[in-house]
Amino acid sequence: MNQFHLLDWAILGAYTLGLIWIGIFKLKDQSSSQEEYILSGRRLSLGGFVATLVTTWYGAILGVGENTFLYGVQTWFIFALPYYGFALGYAFWIAPKIREKKLLSIPDHFRFYYGEKAGIISALFITILASPAPYILSMGILLQFLFGIPFGMALLISTTFSVIYVWNGGFSAVVKTDILQFILMFVGFFLLIGFLWNDFGSPAVLIKSIPKIHLDPLGGNTVQYVLVWFFIAAWTFIDPGFYQRCAAAESPEVAKKGLLISIGGWMVFDSLTVLAGLYAVALIQTDQALLSFPLLGQFILPIGFFGLFITGLFATIMSTIDSLSLISAITFGRDILWRIQRQKSDSNPVPLVRKSLIIISFLSLFFAFSVPSVVRLFYLIGSILIPGLILPFLFTLWTEKMALSELLVSQWIITPVIISLVWLGISQIEGQSLFGIEPFYPGMLSSILIGYFVIK
Repeated sequence: MNQFHLLDWAILGAYTLGLIWIGIFKLKDQSSSQEEYILSGRRLSLGGFVATLVTTWYGAILGVGENTFLYGVQTWFIFALPYYGFALGYAFWIAPKIREKKLLSIPDHFRFYYGEKAGIISALFITILASPAPYILSMGILLQFLFGIPFGMALLISTTFSVIYVWNGGFSAVVKTDILQFILMFVGFFLLIGFLWNDFGSPAVLIKSIPKIHLDPLGGNTVQYVLVWFFIAAWTFIDPGFYQRCAAAESPEVAKKGLLISIGGWMVFDSLTVLAGLYAVALIQTDQALLSFPLLGQFILPIGFFGLFITGLFATIMSTIDSLSLISAITFGRDILWRIQRQKSDSNPVPLVRKSLIIISFLSLFFAFSVPSVVRLFYLIGSILIPGLILPFLFTLWTEKMALSELLVSQWIITPVIISLVWLGISQIEGQSLFGIEPFYPGMLSSILIGYFVIK
């Protein structure tokens, strides 16, 4: 255990009890209808919208620390800047359309425009895209750091606890707990930066103390590598978390305004996290870059404040795990299993969603064990799946329903994913990117070419 004192334990324990009370006892069974369980009856207020969207975006907080420790300000250029641009586009052009269409999920869009087969294929890919695996990995590593328990046990605990309070409350439980987690994540990093500034010096002093490579926007990597992250940021357009919150908003205006306010929240939090990562470069030495934030907190923060910071890290990670676990379960349970079983229109898919929470948990555990790097998991999932989903989805938002070949549309979704996956496999065998090209590019090019023939 790493210098966790009684007061630190009390703070973390209070947070844990708070989650249980909000998610399990305060919110009773919300399964009266799928719209209630999945979208909170479309009553999401502006405050709840902002809190749940901002917190859900930062589950890879340890990965942010890892990347900043290794590559410096490059983190802001690949994990922050491009997402602001795509989120702005989402706010003005996509969010109002989602709320007006009144569909429940992204696979509903594919099903409505392209047919049943396309809906199920897209649901399968989105189940993986929304996997909480990178964030379960983050929480497992944090638990192992604090308690010294075996890695596998840490992953199992993080998976189990993070979804248990979603079982009854559904999306309402996610939103209510995210409000608490929103407060904790900001308080934790404001405290950390405050102590660092006071004890070590201002950012101006910091810049003189770190290697120049950490101030390079490329961070020593190639332009092509960084550019791929810009394209991966287009993930925003098909992010099921964005879609769920916009569909749940009280009105299109709430969705648009909530996104714009959230961008401001992300800007503030990104500034805090990247600055903290640069302080870690100057102050600590470790070969475990993924633990740079916890180690920095342990180094600089006194008793109580350290517990509050660690609780903020847990809150940041868990707010993403519970949200993505629910989204993946909804996609797998409702948009795949429920549809395949050809249930009657008045049947309730919520029981299947709850069963899918268990399935998704084990699937995420497998991914976390297979690729034990937060940034690498994020990169691989995005590079492979985004080329198959983004253009077909965007096409549904700017066109009326058209009579399209279901076979050709299915190929439009599947082929880019297969090409990116094969390209990745060959690159892994060769030990370097095939022809020096990252897997995302051939997949995206094939999507553009097939799309031309689909809409021609």
